[in-house]
Amino acid sequence: MQINPSQLGQIKPLRPGLQSEAERVEGARELRDVYREFVGKTFFTQMLKSMRSTVGEPAYFHGGQAEKVWQGQLDAQLAEHMTEASADKFADPMFRQQFPQQAALLEAADAKDADAGTGLGDLAALRRR
Repeated sequence: MQINPSQLGQIKPLRPGLQSEAERVEGARELRDVYREFVGKTFFTQMLKSMRSTVGEPAYFHGGQAEKVWQGQLDAQLAEHMTEASADKFADPMFRQQFPQQAALLEAADAKDADAGTGLGDLAALRRR
């Protein structure tokens, strides 16, 4: 097997070079959002599935397979809305434990944004009437 040195320039590394601070923060935010979505949808989907399994089918007026499909779609929509509303409250502690470096990076970026947004110049807008 011969390696042609002129083609080595086309090989790209698996990991690019050093990323900027903004790129790392953006990557950590994307990871946190995907993690929240995964944890929330998994938790709420299983919760709704367990709740549905405790209720038996009625003797009359059961929709059969079509009703089961409809309930599955309804549960998926409910899980999605519940995830958007509250997944961050129980997914963030797990995110901090699972990904401590990204969590520390996000906390530092949020603190930096909070410090940049507050100052004495903002006090001028708070006038008494």
